[in-house]
Amino acid sequence: MPAVLDPLVDSSFKGFPHHSAALNLSQIGAQGWNVLKGDLPLPLAVIKRDVLQHNLTWMQNFAASRGLGLAPHGKTSMSPQLFRRQLDAGAWGMTFATVTQARIGVAAGTRACLIANQVFADGDLTALDDIKRSHPGLRVIFLVDSVAQLMLIEEWHQRHPAPLAFEVLLEIGVPGGRTGCRSFAQAMNLAEWLHDSAAVRLVGVECYEGLGASGDTAKDTPITSALMDVVQNVARACDEQNLFDADEVLLTAGGSAIFDLVAPALKLQLSRPVTGLLRSGCYVTHDQGTYRRMMSAVVERTGCGAGLEAALEVWALVQSCPEPGLAILAVGKRDISYDWAMPTPLLLCPRGTSELQAAPPDWSITQLNDQHAYLHGSGPEHAALQVGDTVCLGISHPCTTFDKWRWLPLVDADYNVVDAVATCF
Repeated sequence: MPAVLDPLVDSSFKGFPHHSAALNLSQIGAQGWNVLKGDLPLPLAVIKRDVLQHNLTWMQNFAASRGLGLAPHGKTSMSPQLFRRQLDAGAWGMTFATVTQARIGVAAGTRACLIANQVFADGDLTALDDIKRSHPGLRVIFLVDSVAQLMLIEEWHQRHPAPLAFEVLLEIGVPGGRTGCRSFAQAMNLAEWLHDSAAVRLVGVECYEGLGASGDTAKDTPITSALMDVVQNVARACDEQNLFDADEVLLTAGGSAIFDLVAPALKLQLSRPVTGLLRSGCYVTHDQGTYRRMMSAVVERTGCGAGLEAALEVWALVQSCPEPGLAILAVGKRDISYDWAMPTPLLLCPRGTSELQAAPPDWSITQLNDQHAYLHGSGPEHAALQVGDTVCLGISHPCTTFDKWRWLPLVDADYNVVDAVATCF
């Protein structure tokens, strides 16, 4: 097994038992550890195995039932073990944000990579060329949104003997947004440049719709439709003018918030086959905050059942009860996401027991320091909190929780550790 899939984990990794010998990741599930029994030091981020599997299956089925492929965004977890689970579930390939991330994905077994970003630096282009030469049949496709970027790619191409042409997608953006061509005319001008270049092969059109997502269907639908109209119009025009340099055209969009709104537009009839790809990433663990709210709107629009469920939790100890209505948890910004919303108290496990109790609705985390969380509440349950009790926290935005952990145990319904994953941030 490649080392990236079965690395050695030891007590220098946060959350790993202090006195355990170093273990390969594949050995961890056989140790008999249980989170609620105090076998692992807290704070600790865990993934609920059964919910994880539900999400993998649900999202793959969502894409397949609409005639689309799934290229999950690997930046969410940067976990080779989760990449493998996504690929084994049927993913077309994986999406990444950087060449470094893509290299990790290839080492984990990915054989089709989208880099949903602009690539143009000499070192990155050289690395991509090396990766492709070292892995026959590997596809690595990145985004182009300007002639200026293309000129840098061509300069590199001219300096290197017999380099392979890079497969690229033309990116469509929106005014005031991030990258991407801002108009049909700009996109078509770039498409002509790309088609005429020996350094690249234009294989499709891409966009990202998630920046403007609000969870309000009345607002999200027209904004998304307008963007996808441009994507389709550019793809049709490129097809009619024979600007695509491939027998199969890729159309791709779809973050983790309103992927259902872009899905119909990725099924387009052209003179050559079209493969539509969704790139959702946060679905793999989902969350109890922003994406939970977004999923409610998806379910309402599509009638697709309960949808995705939250698989990622962070457990922490009550370390101090310094005044009425306030308990301090030993967890903070170094351990859990806070960029979109504060963590949500979910469960309480009193000290010395494995008994789980639902957190009262009036409990809230109001502030985080590097290593401390401020848990406020007004009821008798909060007044009964004691030093040594354990609190389970839900998150909003899995990406910025994953990047705080080098490994995460997978747990069953009783919080027995049954497997583990590592991350490569």
